[in-house]
Amino acid sequence: MLQVLFWIAAVVIGYTFLGYPLLVGVLARFKERPVARGDVTPFVSLVIPAYNEASVIARKIDNSLRLDYPGDRLEIVVITDGSDDDTVEIVSSHAELGVVLFHRPERRGKAAAINRVVPLVSGEIVVFSDANTLIDRGAIRALVRSYADPRVGGVSGEKQVRGGGEGLYWRYESFLKRCDSALSSVMGAAGEFFSVRRELFQATEEDSVIEDFVLSMRLVQAGWRVVYESEAVAREEASPSLKGDWQRRTRIAAGGFQAIVRLRGLLTEASAIVVWQYCSHRVLRWAVTPFLLPAVYVFSALLADLAFYRWLLVAQTAFYVAAVAGYGLTRLRIWCGALHAVFYLCFANAAALVGFWRYITKTQPVTWAKAR
Repeated sequence: MLQVLFWIAAVVIGYTFLGYPLLVGVLARFKERPVARGDVTPFVSLVIPAYNEASVIARKIDNSLRLDYPGDRLEIVVITDGSDDDTVEIVSSHAELGVVLFHRPERRGKAAAINRVVPLVSGEIVVFSDANTLIDRGAIRALVRSYADPRVGGVSGEKQVRGGGEGLYWRYESFLKRCDSALSSVMGAAGEFFSVRRELFQATEEDSVIEDFVLSMRLVQAGWRVVYESEAVAREEASPSLKGDWQRRTRIAAGGFQAIVRLRGLLTEASAIVVWQYCSHRVLRWAVTPFLLPAVYVFSALLADLAFYRWLLVAQTAFYVAAVAGYGLTRLRIWCGALHAVFYLCFANAAALVGFWRYITKTQPVTWAKAR
C-alpha cells in the first residue's frame, strides 16, 4: 500500500510540473484556436489601485501618460482608498493632465475599491494595472486588438519580472499562459496588467484575496475567452527581499485556496478542455502538490529497507540540500541558476502550505502592505 501511495503521489507531481506543460504545449501547437485580432481603438479606462504608493505613483502616472494610445480614447483613473501618505496629493497634482482620482478615507481592500469604481468609469474596456508596474509604450494597443473578436471577454498582458526566483517563476508561468490561451483561455489573469469588457465586469466578493484571478475565471466559466497577449508587456521588479516574496506568495496561496472553493461551479459548467486545464494548471499546483512533495519523502523513508526507495530517498535528500544551498546563496546575493530554481520551487510550495493554514484559520487579511 505504501508503494502504491508513493507512486500515485510521484506521478501526480511529475504530471503537474512536467507532464502538463509538455501536453498543453503540444496541443497548443496543433490545436490552436485563433483570435480574430484587429486594429481597433475602443475607449479604454486604465484603472490603477494605489494604497500608500507615494514612492512610485508619480512614475506610474508619467508612464501611463506616455502610452502610445489616442489621448481622447484613454482615461487614467487612480483609486487611493485608505491612503494616508502623500499618494492622494501626488495624484491630485496631475488632475490638469486628465488623471481622475477616486479616494475614500476608509480602506476596505482592493476588491472593494475596484467594485466601487469600475461602474463609474467611461471605458468600453477596463484595464487594471498595479502602481508599481510599468507598461510598455505600445502595450495598450496590443492588449485591445483581441477585442475585435466578439468571443473575447478579457485579455491578459505579459508580466515580466526582472531578477530572482520570481523572475524564473514568471517565465515558466508565461509559457503556460501562452499555451492555455492558444488552446482555450488563460487559467487566471494577473492583476498587474489585465483587461475586461466593462459590460462583463462582475464584482467579486470584497474579501477576495486574489480578485483578479476570480474575475477572469468567472468570465471563462460563463463561456467567454480570456486570452493572453504576449506583446502587451508590463514590467515589475522582483520582491526586494525573501521576506517580501514570502509575504506575497503566502498571500497568493491563501487566496488560491479561497478561489478554488468559490470557483467550484466551474468544474461542472465549463467545457471539458477548460476543466482539464484548470485542474492541471491551478488546482493540482496550488492545492495538491504542496502536500504531496513531503508525503513522497516520508513514503520513501518508510520504504527505505528496499534498495530502490533508499536511492530515491538519497536523491530527494540531495534535492533539498540543494534547495538549502540555493537559499544560502540567495541570502548572499550570489546567483546560481540551478540551485536558485530548486530553492524557489521548495520556497513556493512551503509558502503554499502556510497559505493553506492561513486560509483554514481565516488569518489572511484582505488588506496587506507591499514590501519595498
